[in-house]
Amino acid sequence: MNTFLLVFALLSAASAFRLSERDEVHFKSWMAKYNKVYSLQEYNERLQIFTENKRRIDKHNAGNHTFTMALNQFSDMTFNEFRKSFLWSEPQNCSATKGNYVSSNGPYPDSIDWRKKGNYVTDVKNQGACGSCWTFSTSGCLESVTAINTGKLVPLSEQQLVDCAQDFNNHGCDGGLPSQAFEYIMYNKGLMTEEDYPYTSFEGSCAYKPEQAAAFVKEVVNITAYDEMGMVDAVATRNPVSFAFDVTSDFMSYSEGVYTSTECEKTTDKVNHAVLAVGYGQESGTPYWIVKNSWGSGWGIGGYFLIERGKNMCGLAACSSFPVV
Repeated sequence: MNTFLLVFALLSAASAFRLSERDEVHFKSWMAKYNKVYSLQEYNERLQIFTENKRRIDKHNAGNHTFTMALNQFSDMTFNEFRKSFLWSEPQNCSATKGNYVSSNGPYPDSIDWRKKGNYVTDVKNQGACGSCWTFSTSGCLESVTAINTGKLVPLSEQQLVDCAQDFNNHGCDGGLPSQAFEYIMYNKGLMTEEDYPYTSFEGSCAYKPEQAAAFVKEVVNITAYDEMGMVDAVATRNPVSFAFDVTSDFMSYSEGVYTSTECEKTTDKVNHAVLAVGYGQESGTPYWIVKNSWGSGWGIGGYFLIERGKNMCGLAACSSFPVV
């Protein structure tokens, strides 16, 4: 019996070793793809985190879900590390948002995608390791609204918002809200172009030059909290809309499909990431939003994701807004 147990233990150890080797092959392939280099100690730490993330992804994809997960540029990070670098350090409470949007009450098309209606949406950008997603949601929305109204699509400066919008309760790389950023642009009388005020992914001194302002805001429109049909109305009849929601760990590895979650929060005080709704549609009976993210075009569906519509999924209807130009 003891001999049998010894042989079983040896076989188990050999099996574990082969699994470890396979994990390491996957990890080295992933490192090459994303140009990752580590010290020896960090290599072992990141290998372990990567392996845990990969197993979580494989387990999810083996189940019955409306979306799939995949390895990406974040796969060597714990969610806690990811949250500190890419989400707001503290969720922004948007409960003070007062709705002033007047709905048209339809009718609405079954689907809409502003990317296909004309040259109205800029390319997906990358915020880097800075919780400045709110600036990308803001600039993306203002870029689109301006293009719809003027016919000219010009990339606008996120860095100006990072450096200059603190007086409107925004916090640079530590978070902010598009509605408050639109207020800043309105009272500041303009936002410069990305070319004139390029992005650095860290906070610096405000270098705004009023004479170089390229986009303006006449009014800030806040859609009533939790009025998701108001968002549908705005996207269907007006323009893309900025919104915030609560990102949890599985979203970090989102690949494609309609994202849903039973773990995320749905209230105004829990949102931790801002993005841009550029359209909506339906897939296999599940209505969804088409959303532009700011983690580069290599994440998700070319930098975009779909998220379930009509259920205030992850608080996405908690605080949505757009500017009038």
